[in-house]
Amino acid sequence: MPTDRPRHTVTETEEVARALDAAARRWPEDRGRRSRLLQRVVREWARQQDEHEERHREAIRRTSGSIVGLFKTGEREALRDEWPE
Repeated sequence: MPTDRPRHTVTETEEVARALDAAARRWPEDRGRRSRLLQRVVREWARQQDEHEERHREAIRRTSGSIVGLFKTGEREALRDEWPE
C-alpha cells in the first residue's frame, strides 16, 4: 500500500515469534496475518501504557498534599544542610 509514512522491518526472532503466537491466540481471526498481529500488539501496548500513565497521574493527584506538615518548620532545610554540595 502506498504511503508517505516510515516503514519498519522486524525480524521474527524467537521472542517476537512467541509474542505473535500469543497474539494469534488472543486475536484468532488474524492468526494467519503476522504483520496484522504485530500492529495489534503495538496498539495494545500503547493503550496499556496510556492507562498506566493515567493511573500514575491519578495516584499523584490523589496523594498530592497528603504529607503536608510532615516536617516541622526549618527541619527539612536542616536535613538538607547536612549533605555536602
